[in-house]
Amino acid sequence: MKKIILDCDPGHDDAVALLFAGISESIDLLGVVAVAGNSYVENTVKNALKITEMASINVPVLKGAGKPILREQIVAPNIHGESGLEGVELPEPSKKYEEENYIHFYKRIIEENERNITIVAVGPLTNIGNLFLIHPELKDKISEIVIMGGGIAFGNTTPVAEFNIYADPEAAKIVFDSGVPLTVFGLDVTHQAKINNEEIRKMQEIKSEVVSKMGVLLEFFHKTYFDVFKIVGAPLHDPCAVIYLSDPEIFEYENYYTQIELNGKYTYGQTVVDYWHLSGKVNSKWAVRVNREKFIEILFENLKKYEKR
Repeated sequence: MKKIILDCDPGHDDAVALLFAGISESIDLLGVVAVAGNSYVENTVKNALKITEMASINVPVLKGAGKPILREQIVAPNIHGESGLEGVELPEPSKKYEEENYIHFYKRIIEENERNITIVAVGPLTNIGNLFLIHPELKDKISEIVIMGGGIAFGNTTPVAEFNIYADPEAAKIVFDSGVPLTVFGLDVTHQAKINNEEIRKMQEIKSEVVSKMGVLLEFFHKTYFDVFKIVGAPLHDPCAVIYLSDPEIFEYENYYTQIELNGKYTYGQTVVDYWHLSGKVNSKWAVRVNREKFIEILFENLKKYEKR
């Protein structure tokens, strides 16, 4: 069982990832740390509290960084709505986020579980970048960082930059240069992991309030993705990163050297992937293909477990 901290910015696909992490028998979820990204951190931490409370996922939720390390803040209301989780009303949470500072939380959990912690980062990498700036000694104590972010061939916020990386490229560079083992789920593979309208309707029929409402949320997400990108089917970006921990064999991988572009006029925030291995170096494992049918099957197998909660 993988011990993980989920670093996220809920976010429709983040919420699905959170539900999977909270129920999978392969994952021991030790905490959720919200970050500003799809919406402002006040919204993303509240969304994390809503989902964990509705799903009876009894783990600490912490409020992470509210702004990028250097760049001007951006959010994504055109995809996720103003709150970050538009499409259906969810009950207001009664639980509060933990008072513990998120940097202290990371340090404590990593030291208590040395070399046995996986950080799953499915939002901007601000929290992890700040952690390594303050506590660089922790890099050697982390088993793996699983990232949803970037792209080899294309972006979704600029022609070459994906949102999570573009939202804080300086933090991303710190993480990609950290030497920690990285597994990356970029747009090239997450756009293969799309859920269609028929599958969304099946999710709405699952006899669990939180899962059925998630299906309604994905209906909204499906529509905004089509409105913005003319893509049919909602890419389940973030669930790729947690399903990988449960069933890594449904993905295919390539090892690459990746740098983050910080200076380019047209390429700021790009994950520059050495596709032809010209550098002779490697710092990241990228998922490049997924068995979509198996991906959806595993997702539903786990979400149906909420019927018994």
